[in-house]
Amino acid sequence: MAASIPTTPLSDADMDALESALDALPAPLEPLDLSMLDGFLAGVLLQPTPVPEAEWLRHVFDADGRPLPKGVDPAPIASLARRRHAELNRAIHGRQWFDPWVFELEDEDGDEMDPLATVMPWAAGFALAMEFFPQLMQQDPQQVMEPLAAIYRAFDPDDLEDADELLAAIEELEPPADLEEAVEALVSSTLLLADVTRPQSGQTRPGGARRPGARPGGAKAPGRPTPRGPGSGPRKPGPKH
Repeated sequence: MAASIPTTPLSDADMDALESALDALPAPLEPLDLSMLDGFLAGVLLQPTPVPEAEWLRHVFDADGRPLPKGVDPAPIASLARRRHAELNRAIHGRQWFDPWVFELEDEDGDEMDPLATVMPWAAGFALAMEFFPQLMQQDPQQVMEPLAAIYRAFDPDDLEDADELLAAIEELEPPADLEEAVEALVSSTLLLADVTRPQSGQTRPGGARRPGARPGGAKAPGRPTPRGPGSGPRKPGPKH
């Protein structure tokens, strides 16, 4: 019988340990960074059919899911990733707010980056999940297009190949006024998508009018940014709620 997964959220120390373990993975592996991992797990959990652990966990160690080299112990990373997966699952199932792992990044001058640039790693992780587990993208476009647009607007339009309908939906959205608003959009979009792929009887759908949209089937996962490794720059937690 499998051991139960701890129910306590990951602490700052746990996150630091996870980040260090991911950074220590040897080349040619390209592990996800913390923010990409978080968006990836959200995308995994939004699939209408549960994704087996073995299928999603391998992408945590390497974006392409390549096997681990001999001598690499997967247990420390796997244990912490499972806990975050379980934490997000509880929030999504209960339609509760969660704090995405979005970190305030600074440019070379020490200034805070644009809100959409800051949430980009989380969106990139979400897009990675859509690349390998595309069932969500095959849902009714009128139900999923707007929340998908709120996530994918972090990408440069040139990176959204063959996704004219998605780009049109993005153009209808106002850019976030600040990082807090950008983070709120990630959470609200996640919960709106959960209403489509993980519906619960008798539950009121989270607010926000849907706009009709065309099928997002042409939307491919944008080109992946290079997963962050050591020395990527300072990070501070994003807005807390």
